[in-house]
Amino acid sequence: MNPEHLQLLVTREMPYGKYKGRLIADLPGHYLGWLAREGFPRGEIGELLALMYELDHNALRHLLDPLRKR
Repeated sequence: MNPEHLQLLVTREMPYGKYKGRLIADLPGHYLGWLAREGFPRGEIGELLALMYELDHNALRHLLDPLRKR
């Protein structure tokens, strides 16, 4: 896991789709699960979505709280 990617989760917005404009860290778990089943997009956005899915799936969203306060 890249520490810079964790910071990107709380600053990067979803660029398209139903949740366009929402921070990746704020995407709902059911949507992340759907993406995991359908396949994450290629590139950095896909890596960030996969990371957020892992955090959500393992109940680790709280790890992002200190990064939000910066």
